[in-house]
Amino acid sequence: MKRSRFSEEQIIGILKEHESGVPVAELCRKHGVSDASIYKWKAKYGGMDVSEAKRLKALEEENAKLKRMLADAMLDNVALKDLPGKEVVAPAAERKAVAHLMEHHGMSERRACKAIGCCRMTVRYQSTRPDDRDLRERMTALARERRRFGYRRLHVLLRREGFEVNHKKLFRLYREEKLTVRRRGGRKRAIGTRAPMLLQLLPNERWSLDFVSDQFTDGRRFRVLTVVDDCTRECLALLADTSLSGVRVARELDRLIVERSKPKMIVSDNGTEFTSNAILTWAEKAVVEWHYIAPGKPMQNGFIESFNGRLRDELLNETLFSSLAQAKAALATWKADYNTARPHSQIGWRTPAEFAATFPPRRALALRQMKGSAPTPDTAVRKEKTNARNELRTG
Repeated sequence: MKRSRFSEEQIIGILKEHESGVPVAELCRKHGVSDASIYKWKAKYGGMDVSEAKRLKALEEENAKLKRMLADAMLDNVALKDLPGKEVVAPAAERKAVAHLMEHHGMSERRACKAIGCCRMTVRYQSTRPDDRDLRERMTALARERRRFGYRRLHVLLRREGFEVNHKKLFRLYREEKLTVRRRGGRKRAIGTRAPMLLQLLPNERWSLDFVSDQFTDGRRFRVLTVVDDCTRECLALLADTSLSGVRVARELDRLIVERSKPKMIVSDNGTEFTSNAILTWAEKAVVEWHYIAPGKPMQNGFIESFNGRLRDELLNETLFSSLAQAKAALATWKADYNTARPHSQIGWRTPAEFAATFPPRRALALRQMKGSAPTPDTAVRKEKTNARNELRTG
């Protein structure tokens, strides 16, 4: 706004002269102004004193300042709506937002920082953090190879290959590369008090059995018998076929017993294959305790249910099967990878094969237990003397 040559005091003094009877023409000639200025001053300051004129000027300046602030706020609001992305929280996002406001809206650095509420030192900071290109590339390659692995299992695999990286840093890189595994929706489950399952202390003490179904590309369905050792978490069998009867299940269990020896207990649901006469006869002949879970309570067989979830998530949902031979080959490959390469979270991120190797062979353990329970010669002599003394007392 153009600044006037006359102050409020001078203008009011000129108007006082006009009120005292001095003509307008003479005032114009005396003060070097036009008659239009005199009439404009009279319309604005007529009847005022100096204090009222100063107060009017202060109000006008404050009003102009508020208008400028409102205009700036409206411009900032429009600029903030034009920012890419939804949240500006991280320092990198703040730097990107400030650069966008300066480039596309002509803002200064100070005004852009004030608009988004960040410190100017944050914007001017130059990062010295390494880009970790090799680690990023290897992590991305592993994530593409094993699409259903999260950052924890990728961390275990990277440490096997010699990458010394903290899990928090790996998680940051994992999110920056947008490798987060998308969760698949599941059904709602009942919530209530549940008794914890007893953990087995030795291999081959308890096996868990269940069936998983899938279909070929032509629509035909097939089933997979899954067998898991509850102690070592090893996958003992993945038997696939279009039809699996109780006789076939019994034959597969006989094969497993030849390979691994007989378990003490087998846990399964109440499916028709597991409650058939073939399975009941087999359990009686093999002298194996068969435990059936309560109907509609799959949580009572949690080990095999968890394994089936991993099998479906990492293999069945990721592969299109065109024939039974292809399904059997894929299941065999996945079983070997699960037992020897895939880290398991419940056994210290070791593989089931590594965890099973920490246990002594069952036969040697059984011999040691038998030797420990067998009486020594001194114990046998002492026992005979005690029995003879008791017979004399009773006689």
